[in-house]
Amino acid sequence: MAKDYKKLAKDIIEHIGGESNVAQLQYCMTRLRFYLKDESKADTEYLKNLSGIVTVMKASGQYQVVIGSDVGEVYEAILNVSNINGEQTSNTNKQNGQKKLLNNFIDLISSIFQPFILVLSATGMIKGLVALLGVFGLDEANSGFYAVLNAVGDGFFQFLPVIIALTAAKKFRMNVYTALAIAFALVYPSLSDMAEGTPLYTLFEGTQFSADVFTTFLGIPVLLPPGGYYATVIPAILAIWLGAKVEKGFKKIIPSVVNSFLTPFFTVLVTATLAILVIGPIATWGSDLIGLIFMAIYKISPTIFGALIGGLWQLLVMFGLHWGLAPIGILQLTEQGFTPILSNSGSASFGVLGVLLAIIIKNKDKNVRNIGIPATIASVFGVTEPGIYGLLLPMKKPFIIALISSAIGGAYTGFFDVVVYRIGGLGVFSITNYITDSGQLTMNFWHRVISFILVTVIAFAIQMFMKTPQLDSSVDSIEKKNKNQTLNNAELEKSRKQDIIASPLNGEVKNLSEVNDKVFSSGSMGKGIAIVPKKGIVYAPTNATIRMVFKTGHAIGLTTELGTEILIHIGLDTVELKGEGFEKLVQEGDEVLAGQPLIIFEIDKLQQKGYEIDIPIVISNISESSDIFITDEKQLEHGDYLFTVVNS
Repeated sequence: MAKDYKKLAKDIIEHIGGESNVAQLQYCMTRLRFYLKDESKADTEYLKNLSGIVTVMKASGQYQVVIGSDVGEVYEAILNVSNINGEQTSNTNKQNGQKKLLNNFIDLISSIFQPFILVLSATGMIKGLVALLGVFGLDEANSGFYAVLNAVGDGFFQFLPVIIALTAAKKFRMNVYTALAIAFALVYPSLSDMAEGTPLYTLFEGTQFSADVFTTFLGIPVLLPPGGYYATVIPAILAIWLGAKVEKGFKKIIPSVVNSFLTPFFTVLVTATLAILVIGPIATWGSDLIGLIFMAIYKISPTIFGALIGGLWQLLVMFGLHWGLAPIGILQLTEQGFTPILSNSGSASFGVLGVLLAIIIKNKDKNVRNIGIPATIASVFGVTEPGIYGLLLPMKKPFIIALISSAIGGAYTGFFDVVVYRIGGLGVFSITNYITDSGQLTMNFWHRVISFILVTVIAFAIQMFMKTPQLDSSVDSIEKKNKNQTLNNAELEKSRKQDIIASPLNGEVKNLSEVNDKVFSSGSMGKGIAIVPKKGIVYAPTNATIRMVFKTGHAIGLTTELGTEILIHIGLDTVELKGEGFEKLVQEGDEVLAGQPLIIFEIDKLQQKGYEIDIPIVISNISESSDIFITDEKQLEHGDYLFTVVNS
């Protein structure tokens, strides 16, 4: 494969008739999919013989240029050197646009948090311990023990934007150190000090959006949310997303001789400044608007208000929009000694707690338990981030169950006009906030206790009766593997040159030459076999690293411990489904064990849509091996012997 992707990209563009001949460009696991205005303008023979291209195909109205495993790099190079509209989704499926947008957002958040979720769980447990110490009257002023543990537990959360910058940079394909520089600017200690002292003037004075301006940047007011950007999520993600776009733009226009230092210079300068001046104020105004809307609802019906706050609180916190309500609640506390505003949000952590309890009871998957058990403990203390970002958001439906249950609790506290008398403690330790200043346990206190129990039980019960997404389906089948045929680590270690690959699927074996796709049947993508699946789960055929997983979930590439590259393509031309009927369980860069579920797909849906369900399984770097031996069996269960790759 030619490594000069820019040169190859320009060559491809020129010989498909120029960028003006391209209506749209998509790519899948192995090929570029051009929608050409006039296919006769494309020089197919030239492209077939071009170094870096496996072959060229015409199918389903697409002009397909088969690249192989480097297709992602070539795709990016084409976008960088041209004005071609590169999209991985089509306008032909707009009816599901909003749903896909939400799913994409959830997948984005989940993938950014997944790499550090176990550490987030661990520090969340430490924060819970600190909350317990606070119940006994300890704080930073009277206890060094408390102060040290508080720093240990809260430090990770305070500087979450920096951690997010690391993973978001990889997600958005941005230079990691440039991204870190932007994030550090957001949490620079003296930045929040700018919002202190005597204001220069007040923007939008007399309105809900009133904001004191303490300093300006070239005449532009600098507006900061309460507490600055510590522990925020969305501002950091938006900043790195913007930074990736800015970085790509400067790479195009800055000469290569000075690109290495001028690109990060301008990227940090532009992006960090815009993040502070634009992204921050937008978040602040958004929270103000949320506060205005919710207070209007409260005047109409405290019960509806409580349901909305309880059900939406986790989402409001994710976007930083809760700051529109928190100041109002604090103001009521100082003026009248109590507030109903902050009481309704108390149910939110218990909705998460109930769902997590059900998940760790039902699910036997080791990875789920590694995340779920500490996340459950943390949620008892009111720290829900590990559970939400580690399990509930990736699973989607459990997150919705948690929100619905929390809404019921919020409606309950709204109906009985439950109030808080002070701020302090989270989760179960917030219960003292509902005791009157005179120490009386009134019905206000008992309604709070009832609501906590109610929310937890409802969330737990619903999740116990629901299928745990992505995970439960794999448990029984893993335990039923044939011990005589299952791939194991000992066999791998005995042979340094033989890579033994197990079947990743249950189904009928067929020759690769019988597959109705010229790229696979001709062997252009490598040697292998095809399986007609009986069950819609792809399992890891050996211990490996996920080299590539396409966002639509229809194909995945793995690299084994011995360097064998395996490509598994679910169905033919199924990229056109835009992810419909597929569910990814892993991300690029994940290390997986033999037998671990990788992708779930709906066989019936693929067939109903008219797609062939043959699944080619090929060794894409077969040139680096001396031979491959393929099973003679016609029916396989996942874990059965499939083939042996003899490395050179």
